[in-house]
Amino acid sequence: MARVLVLEDDQLFNETLEDFLEEEGYTIQCALDPYSALDLSYNHVFDLYLFDVNLPYENGFDLLKKLRQSGDMTPTIFLTSREDKGSLTQGFGIGADDYMKKPIDLDELLLRIQAVLRRQIRKERMSIGKYRLDTVAKILYLEDKPLDVTQKAIELLVLLVQANGEVVSSEEIKNRLWAAGQSASDGSLRVYITQLKKYFPEAISNVRAVGYRWTIN
Repeated sequence: MARVLVLEDDQLFNETLEDFLEEEGYTIQCALDPYSALDLSYNHVFDLYLFDVNLPYENGFDLLKKLRQSGDMTPTIFLTSREDKGSLTQGFGIGADDYMKKPIDLDELLLRIQAVLRRQIRKERMSIGKYRLDTVAKILYLEDKPLDVTQKAIELLVLLVQANGEVVSSEEIKNRLWAAGQSASDGSLRVYITQLKKYFPEAISNVRAVGYRWTIN
């Protein structure tokens, strides 16, 4: 079942969302502030973010903007008490997938989550030239034949492609691909780059002392 990160500073509502979604079969991690949510997003892979907007330290819009700029395209639903159209426009403008006004009807929330995840499944089957990539199963195919590519290399491939030609730093790659406490080195990163270059020899360029860039569509 899908893994969801819930960011809501009202502890009672946070716990209500956690209990409700766990009963529906989702795997839930919760945060009460954006800094904790940011740490969780770097240390775990989520299928969906549920973000409050009015938060301590910074708002949910600012947090999602940071995540999108780092290449994190995880589907996001905002839950907010804001009523103005300006907030609605801002939320969608920075990459939100849906927006619900409080008070939240939990049954409606469930339907919206299911709809967003269905759309995401369609996005998770990517075509890259003559190759087909299943980002959920983390398998690269050539003419329906699965290729010998490790899951970490697949995660790296997705990260590079989604950066849309921007350089992805080595530090960012290691933060995204390895959880806290796991060993991540430049050597292990080069192993995964070498795996990908076997299939995409012209697509990945090394930006010296910075990181890597996906250079073709």
